[in-house]
Amino acid sequence: MRTQRHPSTRPPLAALLGAGNSMNSVRSQGTRKIISVLFVAALLIPNGAGAEEYLGRLSANKYARDSTANPYGTYGSAQSTKSVRSATGKYGSHTSVYSAANPYATHAPKLYDSEGNYRGRLSDNTYDPDSVSNPYGRYGSTYSYESINNPYGAGSKYRPDSPNNPTGTGWKIVSDD
Repeated sequence: MRTQRHPSTRPPLAALLGAGNSMNSVRSQGTRKIISVLFVAALLIPNGAGAEEYLGRLSANKYARDSTANPYGTYGSAQSTKSVRSATGKYGSHTSVYSAANPYATHAPKLYDSEGNYRGRLSDNTYDPDSVSNPYGRYGSTYSYESINNPYGAGSKYRPDSPNNPTGTGWKIVSDD
């Protein structure tokens, strides 16, 4: 047998949540808006977005810890999975789409200088417009100031952050996962 409630009494759950209290309903509306915004943002961000992996620094410096020229470091070793020099790794294989060594790579690692400027893709793909191997592209041409291949521009061995400077810091390499 069901007991009937008086219309003015609230159910216990509503009483705990503060339904009917104007201040709490304003807070719950704000909370609902925040949750809605977070939910929509989670739907719009594809899986793996922002999950870029640091792959060291493209540098001619053999002694720098993060340098790809250091054969004993994590990022220069031929055995490391995080190295662009590993022929069997994801970033150095001739068959991986994420590899710097694949001439047909579509998601090669990205390069950034010390100021955070994008400097193209570390890739053997001569058809990719952002590849440092594209002789006609912005980041691969010997005539482009932004190119690693221009000895008077970004690729100068006298610039402290140039990958061609044997004592420099080099450019940051980030995966494009």
